[in-house]
Amino acid sequence: MAKHRHKRETNARVFTRFIPRAIPRAAIVAAPIAVMATLSAVTLGVVEGEPVSSDADLRAEAPRVEAALTKREAPVSRTQSRRSIAVGKAVAKAATAAEAAEAAEAARAAAAKERRKTQRAINGATTKLWTTATLNLWSASGDDAEKVGLIDSGKKVLVTGRKADGREEIVLQGSARWVTTGYLDDEKPVVKAVGGACTNGTSVPSGVDPSIVKVHRAVCAAFPQVTTYGTFRNDGEHGQGRAVDIMISGETGWEIAEMLRANHAALGIEYLIYAQKIWSVERGGEGWRGMSDRGSVTANHYDHVHVTVY
Repeated sequence: MAKHRHKRETNARVFTRFIPRAIPRAAIVAAPIAVMATLSAVTLGVVEGEPVSSDADLRAEAPRVEAALTKREAPVSRTQSRRSIAVGKAVAKAATAAEAAEAAEAARAAAAKERRKTQRAINGATTKLWTTATLNLWSASGDDAEKVGLIDSGKKVLVTGRKADGREEIVLQGSARWVTTGYLDDEKPVVKAVGGACTNGTSVPSGVDPSIVKVHRAVCAAFPQVTTYGTFRNDGEHGQGRAVDIMISGETGWEIAEMLRANHAALGIEYLIYAQKIWSVERGGEGWRGMSDRGSVTANHYDHVHVTVY
Protein backbone atom coordinates (compact mmCIF):
# COMPACT_ATOMS: atom_id res chain seq x y z
CA MET A 1 0.00 0.00 0.00
CA ALA A 2 2.91 2.36 0.78
CA LYS A 3 4.23 1.80 -2.67
CA HIS A 4 0.93 2.70 -4.11
CA ARG A 5 0.72 5.87 -1.96
CA HIS A 6 4.02 7.29 -3.26
CA LYS A 7 3.46 6.38 -6.91
CA ARG A 8 3.52 9.40 -9.27
CA GLU A 9 0.84 9.93 -11.83
CA THR A 10 2.21 10.26 -15.33
CA ASN A 11 -0.42 12.81 -16.34
CA ALA A 12 0.37 14.95 -13.31
CA ARG A 13 3.98 15.33 -14.52
CA VAL A 14 2.84 16.35 -17.97
CA PHE A 15 0.46 19.07 -16.81
CA THR A 16 2.95 20.45 -14.24
CA ARG A 17 5.42 21.21 -17.04
CA PHE A 18 2.94 23.58 -18.74
CA ILE A 19 2.00 25.71 -15.72
CA PRO A 20 3.65 29.16 -16.23
CA ARG A 21 4.97 31.25 -13.39
CA ALA A 22 3.42 34.38 -14.79
CA ILE A 23 0.58 34.59 -17.28
CA PRO A 24 1.78 36.19 -20.49
CA ARG A 25 -0.22 39.06 -22.01
CA ALA A 26 -0.78 36.99 -25.11
CA ALA A 27 -2.45 34.32 -23.04
CA ILE A 28 -4.71 36.89 -21.36
CA VAL A 29 -5.74 38.23 -24.73
CA ALA A 30 -5.98 34.84 -26.36
CA ALA A 31 -7.93 33.15 -23.57
CA PRO A 32 -11.36 34.55 -24.33
CA ILE A 33 -10.69 34.06 -28.01
CA ALA A 34 -9.59 30.52 -27.39
CA VAL A 35 -12.78 29.86 -25.47
CA MET A 36 -14.85 31.27 -28.26
CA ALA A 37 -12.84 29.37 -30.81
CA THR A 38 -13.28 26.19 -28.81
CA LEU A 39 -17.00 26.67 -28.51
CA SER A 40 -17.24 27.46 -32.21
CA ALA A 41 -15.20 24.41 -33.08
CA VAL A 42 -17.31 22.21 -30.82
CA THR A 43 -20.47 23.56 -32.34
CA LEU A 44 -19.20 22.99 -35.86
CA GLY A 45 -18.04 19.57 -34.87
CA VAL A 46 -21.45 18.64 -33.62
CA VAL A 47 -23.18 20.06 -36.66
CA GLU A 48 -20.77 18.88 -39.35
CA GLY A 49 -19.21 15.96 -37.67
CA GLU A 50 -15.65 17.34 -37.91
CA PRO A 51 -13.06 16.92 -35.14
CA VAL A 52 -12.55 19.72 -32.59
CA SER A 53 -9.19 21.56 -32.50
CA SER A 54 -6.83 20.47 -29.74
CA ASP A 55 -5.52 22.69 -26.91
CA ALA A 56 -2.12 22.70 -28.60
CA ASP A 57 -3.63 24.10 -31.79
CA LEU A 58 -5.37 26.87 -29.86
CA ARG A 59 -2.19 27.76 -28.02
CA ALA A 60 -0.33 27.96 -31.31
CA GLU A 61 -2.96 30.37 -32.71
CA ALA A 62 -2.82 32.69 -29.66
CA PRO A 63 0.19 34.82 -30.78
CA ARG A 64 -1.38 35.42 -34.19
CA VAL A 65 -4.68 36.44 -32.63
CA GLU A 66 -2.91 38.86 -30.29
CA ALA A 67 -0.98 40.35 -33.17
CA ALA A 68 -4.21 40.81 -35.12
CA LEU A 69 -5.89 42.53 -32.18
CA THR A 70 -2.98 44.81 -31.36
CA LYS A 71 -2.11 45.68 -34.95
CA ARG A 72 -2.64 49.39 -35.74
CA GLU A 73 -2.38 51.46 -38.85
CA ALA A 74 0.85 53.36 -39.13
CA PRO A 75 0.07 56.95 -38.06
CA VAL A 76 0.25 59.66 -40.69
CA SER A 77 3.15 61.99 -40.03
CA ARG A 78 1.89 65.46 -39.07
CA THR A 79 5.10 66.94 -40.41
CA GLN A 80 4.48 65.28 -43.75
CA SER A 81 0.87 66.57 -43.77
CA ARG A 82 1.94 70.12 -43.01
CA ARG A 83 4.63 69.91 -45.69
CA SER A 84 2.05 68.79 -48.25
CA ILE A 85 -0.25 71.67 -47.35
CA ALA A 86 2.61 74.15 -47.58
CA VAL A 87 3.62 72.81 -50.99
CA GLY A 88 0.02 73.06 -52.20
CA LYS A 89 -0.24 76.67 -51.03
CA ALA A 90 3.06 77.55 -52.68
CA VAL A 91 1.92 76.03 -55.97
CA ALA A 92 -1.41 77.92 -55.82
CA LYS A 93 0.38 81.17 -54.97
CA ALA A 94 2.78 80.73 -57.85
CA ALA A 95 -0.12 80.05 -60.22
CA THR A 96 -1.96 83.16 -59.00
CA ALA A 97 1.16 85.28 -59.40
CA ALA A 98 1.65 83.94 -62.91
CA GLU A 99 -1.97 84.74 -63.83
CA ALA A 100 -1.63 88.25 -62.37
CA ALA A 101 1.55 88.86 -64.31
CA GLU A 102 -0.10 87.62 -67.50
CA ALA A 103 -3.13 89.88 -66.92
CA ALA A 104 -0.88 92.88 -66.23
CA GLU A 105 1.07 92.24 -69.41
CA ALA A 106 -2.18 91.97 -71.39
CA ALA A 107 -3.40 95.26 -69.90
CA ARG A 108 -0.14 97.00 -70.82
CA ALA A 109 -0.36 95.67 -74.35
CA ALA A 110 -3.98 96.85 -74.68
CA ALA A 111 -3.11 100.31 -73.34
CA ALA A 112 -0.20 100.62 -75.77
CA LYS A 113 -2.46 99.58 -78.65
CA GLU A 114 -5.08 102.18 -77.64
CA ARG A 115 -2.42 104.91 -77.46
CA ARG A 116 -1.32 104.07 -80.99
CA LYS A 117 -4.93 104.21 -82.24
CA THR A 118 -5.47 107.56 -80.51
CA GLN A 119 -2.32 109.02 -81.99
CA ARG A 120 -3.33 107.88 -85.48
CA ALA A 121 -6.77 109.50 -84.97
CA ILE A 122 -5.17 112.76 -83.84
CA ASN A 123 -2.73 112.78 -86.74
CA GLY A 124 -5.54 112.13 -89.20
CA ALA A 125 -8.01 114.72 -87.82
CA THR A 126 -8.84 117.53 -90.26
CA THR A 127 -12.46 118.51 -89.47
CA LYS A 128 -13.32 121.36 -87.13
CA LEU A 129 -16.69 121.91 -85.45
CA TRP A 130 -18.20 124.41 -83.04
CA THR A 131 -19.24 123.63 -79.50
CA THR A 132 -22.87 124.58 -78.93
CA ALA A 133 -22.77 124.34 -75.15
CA THR A 134 -20.32 124.42 -72.29
CA LEU A 135 -19.07 120.83 -72.08
CA ASN A 136 -17.11 118.65 -69.70
CA LEU A 137 -13.80 117.35 -70.98
CA TRP A 138 -13.08 113.68 -70.25
CA SER A 139 -9.88 111.67 -70.48
CA ALA A 140 -11.66 108.79 -72.24
CA SER A 141 -15.11 107.69 -73.37
CA GLY A 142 -15.84 105.08 -70.68
CA ASP A 143 -17.54 105.44 -67.31
CA ASP A 144 -14.17 105.22 -65.55
CA ALA A 145 -12.83 108.28 -67.39
CA GLU A 146 -11.60 111.29 -65.42
CA LYS A 147 -13.05 114.76 -65.81
CA VAL A 148 -10.15 117.01 -66.80
CA GLY A 149 -11.82 120.37 -67.46
CA LEU A 150 -14.48 122.34 -69.34
CA ILE A 151 -14.77 123.86 -72.77
CA ASP A 152 -17.04 126.85 -73.34
CA SER A 153 -19.79 127.13 -75.91
CA GLY A 154 -18.84 128.74 -79.21
CA LYS A 155 -15.35 127.20 -79.44
CA LYS A 156 -14.07 125.70 -82.70
CA VAL A 157 -12.35 122.35 -82.09
CA LEU A 158 -10.63 119.65 -84.13
CA VAL A 159 -12.57 116.36 -84.16
CA THR A 160 -11.27 112.86 -84.88
CA GLY A 161 -14.60 111.33 -85.84
CA ARG A 162 -14.39 108.65 -83.15
CA LYS A 163 -17.48 108.13 -80.98
CA ALA A 164 -18.14 105.74 -78.08
CA ASP A 165 -20.32 105.44 -74.98
CA GLY A 166 -22.29 108.62 -75.72
CA ARG A 167 -19.17 110.74 -76.20
CA GLU A 168 -17.08 111.92 -79.14
CA GLU A 169 -13.39 112.67 -79.40
CA ILE A 170 -11.90 116.11 -79.95
CA VAL A 171 -8.32 117.37 -79.99
CA LEU A 172 -7.18 120.12 -77.64
CA GLN A 173 -3.56 121.26 -77.62
CA GLY A 174 -2.47 118.02 -79.23
CA SER A 175 -4.24 115.77 -76.71
CA ALA A 176 -7.36 113.67 -77.16
CA ARG A 177 -10.37 114.64 -75.07
CA TRP A 178 -13.94 113.40 -75.06
CA VAL A 179 -17.19 115.43 -74.84
CA THR A 180 -20.87 114.57 -74.73
CA THR A 181 -22.24 113.67 -78.14
CA GLY A 182 -24.65 116.11 -79.81
CA TYR A 183 -23.01 119.44 -78.97
CA LEU A 184 -20.70 119.92 -81.93
CA ASP A 185 -21.92 121.73 -85.04
CA ASP A 186 -20.43 123.00 -88.27
CA GLU A 187 -22.08 126.39 -87.70
CA LYS A 188 -21.22 128.77 -84.91
CA PRO A 189 -24.08 128.91 -82.43
CA VAL A 190 -25.99 132.14 -82.22
CA VAL A 191 -27.23 132.90 -78.73
CA LYS A 192 -30.66 134.44 -78.82
CA ALA A 193 -30.49 137.43 -76.57
CA VAL A 194 -33.08 137.89 -73.88
CA GLY A 195 -34.94 141.10 -73.41
CA GLY A 196 -37.57 143.14 -75.15
CA ALA A 197 -41.18 143.71 -74.25
CA CYS A 198 -43.92 141.14 -73.71
CA THR A 199 -46.69 142.09 -76.10
CA ASN A 200 -49.15 139.20 -75.94
CA GLY A 201 -50.81 140.27 -72.71
CA THR A 202 -49.59 137.33 -70.58
CA SER A 203 -48.16 137.72 -67.11
CA VAL A 204 -47.17 135.77 -64.01
CA PRO A 205 -48.76 136.31 -60.61
CA SER A 206 -47.27 138.56 -58.00
CA GLY A 207 -45.34 136.77 -55.30
CA VAL A 208 -43.26 134.58 -57.59
CA ASP A 209 -39.48 134.77 -57.47
CA PRO A 210 -38.05 137.78 -59.37
CA SER A 211 -36.13 135.38 -61.62
CA ILE A 212 -39.43 133.82 -62.73
CA VAL A 213 -40.55 137.28 -63.82
CA LYS A 214 -37.36 137.58 -65.91
CA VAL A 215 -37.90 134.16 -67.49
CA HIS A 216 -41.48 135.00 -68.44
CA ARG A 217 -40.50 138.33 -69.93
CA ALA A 218 -37.68 136.78 -72.00
CA VAL A 219 -39.83 133.97 -73.38
CA CYS A 220 -42.83 136.19 -74.04
CA ALA A 221 -40.69 138.66 -75.99
CA ALA A 222 -38.99 136.01 -78.12
CA PHE A 223 -41.92 133.59 -78.52
CA PRO A 224 -45.17 135.52 -78.36
CA GLN A 225 -47.12 132.47 -79.53
CA VAL A 226 -46.76 131.00 -76.04
CA THR A 227 -49.74 132.10 -73.98
CA THR A 228 -49.86 129.74 -71.01
CA TYR A 229 -47.46 129.79 -68.04
CA GLY A 230 -47.98 127.61 -65.00
CA THR A 231 -46.53 128.91 -61.75
CA PHE A 232 -48.09 128.41 -58.30
CA ARG A 233 -49.41 125.06 -57.20
CA ASN A 234 -49.31 123.13 -53.95
CA ASP A 235 -46.06 121.23 -54.33
CA GLY A 236 -42.30 121.75 -54.13
CA GLU A 237 -40.66 124.49 -56.14
CA HIS A 238 -43.96 125.58 -57.72
CA GLY A 239 -45.39 126.12 -54.27
CA GLN A 240 -42.35 128.24 -53.39
CA GLY A 241 -42.77 130.41 -56.49
CA ARG A 242 -39.41 129.19 -57.87
CA ALA A 243 -40.72 127.28 -60.90
CA VAL A 244 -42.69 127.94 -64.07
CA ASP A 245 -44.06 125.60 -66.76
CA ILE A 246 -43.96 127.11 -70.25
CA MET A 247 -46.68 125.25 -72.16
CA ILE A 248 -45.25 124.37 -75.56
CA SER A 249 -44.29 121.25 -77.53
CA GLY A 250 -42.26 120.15 -80.54
CA GLU A 251 -39.25 121.94 -81.97
CA THR A 252 -40.33 125.31 -80.60
CA GLY A 253 -40.04 123.85 -77.13
CA TRP A 254 -36.41 122.97 -77.83
CA GLU A 255 -35.74 126.48 -79.13
CA ILE A 256 -37.09 127.95 -75.89
CA ALA A 257 -35.20 125.45 -73.75
CA GLU A 258 -31.90 126.17 -75.55
CA MET A 259 -32.40 129.95 -75.31
CA LEU A 260 -32.98 129.64 -71.58
CA ARG A 261 -29.98 127.32 -71.16
CA ALA A 262 -27.70 129.73 -73.05
CA ASN A 263 -28.84 132.60 -70.83
CA HIS A 264 -29.17 130.70 -67.55
CA ALA A 265 -26.74 132.96 -65.67
CA ALA A 266 -28.58 136.19 -66.59
CA LEU A 267 -31.96 134.65 -65.73
CA GLY A 268 -30.92 132.91 -62.49
CA ILE A 269 -31.91 129.44 -63.75
CA GLU A 270 -30.90 126.36 -61.75
CA TYR A 271 -32.20 123.63 -64.07
CA LEU A 272 -34.49 122.95 -67.06
CA ILE A 273 -36.56 119.94 -68.09
CA TYR A 274 -38.02 119.23 -71.52
CA ALA A 275 -38.99 116.13 -73.52
CA GLN A 276 -37.78 113.71 -70.81
CA LYS A 277 -34.37 115.38 -70.59
CA ILE A 278 -32.81 117.57 -67.92
CA TRP A 279 -30.10 120.18 -67.96
CA SER A 280 -28.66 121.65 -64.77
CA VAL A 281 -26.01 124.20 -63.92
CA GLU A 282 -24.37 121.73 -61.54
CA ARG A 283 -23.86 119.17 -64.32
CA GLY A 284 -23.98 121.57 -67.26
CA GLY A 285 -20.88 120.08 -68.85
CA GLU A 286 -22.80 116.85 -69.46
CA GLY A 287 -25.41 118.58 -71.60
CA TRP A 288 -29.00 117.35 -71.63
CA ARG A 289 -29.33 114.08 -69.71
CA GLY A 290 -32.05 111.48 -70.16
CA MET A 291 -34.68 110.88 -67.47
CA SER A 292 -36.71 107.84 -66.50
CA ASP A 293 -40.20 107.37 -67.92
CA ARG A 294 -42.82 108.89 -65.62
CA GLY A 295 -45.76 107.48 -67.53
CA SER A 296 -47.48 110.35 -69.36
CA VAL A 297 -46.83 113.16 -71.83
CA THR A 298 -47.12 115.83 -69.17
CA ALA A 299 -45.16 113.93 -66.51
CA ASN A 300 -42.38 113.39 -69.04
CA HIS A 301 -42.45 117.10 -69.96
CA TYR A 302 -43.26 116.69 -73.64
CA ASP A 303 -45.91 119.43 -73.57
CA HIS A 304 -44.05 122.06 -71.56
CA VAL A 305 -40.63 123.39 -70.60
CA HIS A 306 -40.08 123.30 -66.85
CA VAL A 307 -37.85 126.02 -65.37
CA THR A 308 -36.57 126.15 -61.80
CA VAL A 309 -34.63 129.17 -60.57
CA TYR A 310 -32.34 129.61 -57.57
